[in-house]
Amino acid sequence: MPLDLLSLEALWGSPQGGSLPAAAGEVARLSAISTDSRRLPVGSLFVPLVGEHFDGHRFLGAAVAAGCRALVLQPDRLAPEDLQELQRQAQRAGCVVWQVEDSLQAYQQLGQLWRRQLAAAVVAVTGSAGKTTTRELIRAALAPLGPVLASSGNENNDVGVPLTLLKARPEHRALVIEMGMRGLGEIARLSRCAEPDVAVITNIGTAHIGRLGSREAIATAKCEIVAGLAPNGVVVIPAGDPLLDASLARVWPGRICRIALHDEPGQAEADLVGSFDAADGCLELEGQRLWLPLDGRHNARNLLLATAVAKELGVPLPALQDLEVAVSEGRNRRLQLGGLTVLDETYNASPEAVLAALDLLAAQDGRRFAVLGTMLELGEQSEALHRRVAERAQERGLDGLVVVAAGPEAAVMAEAAAGLPRLAVVETPEQAAAPLAQWLAPGDVLLLKASRGVALERLLPLLEAFKLSPVPERPC
Repeated sequence: MPLDLLSLEALWGSPQGGSLPAAAGEVARLSAISTDSRRLPVGSLFVPLVGEHFDGHRFLGAAVAAGCRALVLQPDRLAPEDLQELQRQAQRAGCVVWQVEDSLQAYQQLGQLWRRQLAAAVVAVTGSAGKTTTRELIRAALAPLGPVLASSGNENNDVGVPLTLLKARPEHRALVIEMGMRGLGEIARLSRCAEPDVAVITNIGTAHIGRLGSREAIATAKCEIVAGLAPNGVVVIPAGDPLLDASLARVWPGRICRIALHDEPGQAEADLVGSFDAADGCLELEGQRLWLPLDGRHNARNLLLATAVAKELGVPLPALQDLEVAVSEGRNRRLQLGGLTVLDETYNASPEAVLAALDLLAAQDGRRFAVLGTMLELGEQSEALHRRVAERAQERGLDGLVVVAAGPEAAVMAEAAAGLPRLAVVETPEQAAAPLAQWLAPGDVLLLKASRGVALERLLPLLEAFKLSPVPERPC
């Protein structure tokens, strides 16, 4: 970790407790920056974070004893006598201490400081749906530039973004940082921490509408991604969304690159237009055919976003023809289980993502079934949005639907999908196995999609145990 104590002194001022070495040549670089006292290399900086159920300040003494070179702390988290004793312990150990108002903010400042020392281009990605998939497509699209680092797992929040930045090394040519949010102001903080060169907004949907109250508020929150965007940077967005355009215009006077598929309403105003060939699974644009590494029209749009980013950063289109994208469990996975094709989308669900998954299911050969679970955090619009996805299942002519839900959401979904030939409503993923065991046969396609809290992946081992029988032929 090439940050040193002098750079921290420039950031926070003179430390309290301990002292910097007298000669600048003796100021060694930090070996690491860590928020985990259990994994603290000698010579590192320890940052004690504070959460709802934890407080890293409890482990400051252990961090000093483990050989950390420096630490930050919030003095209000310690009793005066404990603070004095810690300062004495740190001075004896040669560990310097900075007192800060907010240790999380200090951690984000460290991420920002390190980002400014990197030559890598930084791409920030947010949106109501498709963030992680688009992040992975961008990672793959930028691979021709050299080593690329991207957010992993759920490292898309106040802690995860600086953590990802601090993982970067000088050899990285690009960083792809996913940014999620739980309320207004969070994405602005993350953007200022990462200071991106390119910002991507995948869409404005209804995920978290229960928390923010309206699509207008969601658009405002997503457009916060420009808070730290370089003045000469660019925002990449889908064309044809007046709400997104209006929200972005209020906060970003700079360049915007819009993308669209050729048959979408916004294609006339788009800077990059592609044609999706569902039969061949490819995206055609500017005379090139790019094969989709992931199924579905929605992923063709996500690939267009990634292509726009790659073009901005100097990757030629021919280099994008055979992208390899690793998908995590529960996202964009196609499984073969005993003659059954399972579209595994169990990780999470927003209304827009469920609608896109149903469209993908409808394009599959064979009989088509779905297990749809509750979509969480939709607030007062929850019933209407659950009704909407059940109506789409009916419109797409599914052969069967199992609803995993309870209460009003279960009732409205059952009502909206009442015309399907097979319909069951259950309360747990395990209970969904019983109707599926009666319905499914080899060659069928089954979609699984629900919010993370439903844990719909618990159904997968039960499906593996199925012994499917062929569908009986109807007499002529």
